[in-house]
Amino acid sequence: MLQTSARLLRLLSLLQAHRDWTSAQLAERLEVSTRTIRSDIDKLRNLGYPVHAAPGVAGGYRLGAGASLPPLLLDDEEAVAVAVGLRAAAGGAVSGIEETSVRALAKLEQVLPSRLRHRVNALQSATVTVPGTGPSVDPAVLTAIATAIRASERLRFDYSSHTGTASRRDVEPHRLVNWGRRWYLVGWDHGPREWRTFRVDRVTPRIPNGPRFTPRELPDGDASSFVQRGAGAATWRFFTRVRLHAPLAYVRERMPPAVPVEADGPDHCVAEVGSDSPQMLALYIGLLDVDFEVIDAPEFADHLDRMAARFTRAAASAR
Repeated sequence: MLQTSARLLRLLSLLQAHRDWTSAQLAERLEVSTRTIRSDIDKLRNLGYPVHAAPGVAGGYRLGAGASLPPLLLDDEEAVAVAVGLRAAAGGAVSGIEETSVRALAKLEQVLPSRLRHRVNALQSATVTVPGTGPSVDPAVLTAIATAIRASERLRFDYSSHTGTASRRDVEPHRLVNWGRRWYLVGWDHGPREWRTFRVDRVTPRIPNGPRFTPRELPDGDASSFVQRGAGAATWRFFTRVRLHAPLAYVRERMPPAVPVEADGPDHCVAEVGSDSPQMLALYIGLLDVDFEVIDAPEFADHLDRMAARFTRAAASAR
């Protein structure tokens, strides 16, 4: 049996798992009686930990939020994950938390056992981060959106589109999605009454939030795929449909899931692709290394003619 101080720490660790525990479950985990559990719960309360108890068959104990942050008990894997996350946040896309992340990381690494500090340092030394050029996001905006999602409250905000057009939105927030160095909000927009994707760095929340709502089901059920389809297509300036001389499976393996691709017989498929420029679009299709036909967009076909002539001259100069 654990000594009282060690048992209290173990009990606190279990309660920090963010779930309800019955007296019997805690007693079984700690190999003590339910009477001892009740006594230990009282000791934690006397130490300032807000342990709530719900009566009844479905009731149990749960650690609530207090006036101050209690000490957190992390296992080895959790401590490493937090340290790595703080190092990433120190140079991440969320503005204003870099210095705070460094301070928190310094506190954590000071108390990490040497074996865990070596693991964190080994991962850091073996990892190279490519500096990003994307926009930064105010952490207060992320927190406001996350709070509205958790509370199922409609979010009111001012929004600036990629063309600079300002608008006011009333949205049922569904999920936050981090893609590269950008944050996106997926939600049901009450204006056009449809699912939309919003860049968080262009969102300015308006207080207070709107009324509560019953969460809707996202049509595809996958917020990340929804963002990839919507965010990419929203900024493309050039589109075309091409018939690729390759099986659907081959193309699917080499294209992002957001690109619509349909089979056209066993050895061909049709894809709708887009990009910011015809040059990038030609490069993108060329990387598939298959023959293809342009179904529409004659201006793109003209660009391919000019590019083919340029490449032909370059090849001739080398002979």
